[in-house]
Amino acid sequence: MTEEELLTLEQRANKLFSGRVEFLLSAPQLKFLPEPDVPEIAFCGRSNVGKSTLLNALTGRKAIARASVTPGRTQELNFFEVGEPTLFRLVDMPGYGFAKAPVKVVEKWKQLVRTYLRGRPVLARTLVLVDARHGPKEVDREMMKMLDEAAVGYRVVLTKADKIKASELEKVVAETQTEARKHIAAYPDIHVTSAEKGMGIGALRAAVLADAGV
Repeated sequence: MTEEELLTLEQRANKLFSGRVEFLLSAPQLKFLPEPDVPEIAFCGRSNVGKSTLLNALTGRKAIARASVTPGRTQELNFFEVGEPTLFRLVDMPGYGFAKAPVKVVEKWKQLVRTYLRGRPVLARTLVLVDARHGPKEVDREMMKMLDEAAVGYRVVLTKADKIKASELEKVVAETQTEARKHIAAYPDIHVTSAEKGMGIGALRAAVLADAGV
């Protein structure tokens, strides 16, 4: 894709996200999933990675996704519809790697996520969010491996990029790219974002649009 085409796609994405974006439902079990009639883009990441904040920035809303002071609060698959009529959905998945969550709860989350990833025919792409201050941790690698096994293509998105120095960020981006290349379902290009500063948000919107095929 040329630079001009990317710019056009980004403009389209900005316009689309400035329109209708609405919460649809929360699915604590697979039986509550909405009809698989439009593409879905799923967001996953370690608890406290800034997933809700990024979703809010991406959609240009202040609180469409609830950012909690208690990591691990999201225990269901939360669906948001984009476009009028609905063109695609964003799916906020349960955060992982939160040590204080009871073992049974963690297993329930894992089962829900694993089954959704493997069996959802309209899942177009997954975005794996990684905290730029830490880079990929073991729990992120486990998630990436799960996506590899489910044959679900995914993009790695660094969050909170404004929280570290440029030299440190460069190092983390390189390390994350090296990790991504080890995984068959991962895109080699890393998205670097800051919800607070708006860094990389336009490019990520364009990527979501392209992945949804709209």
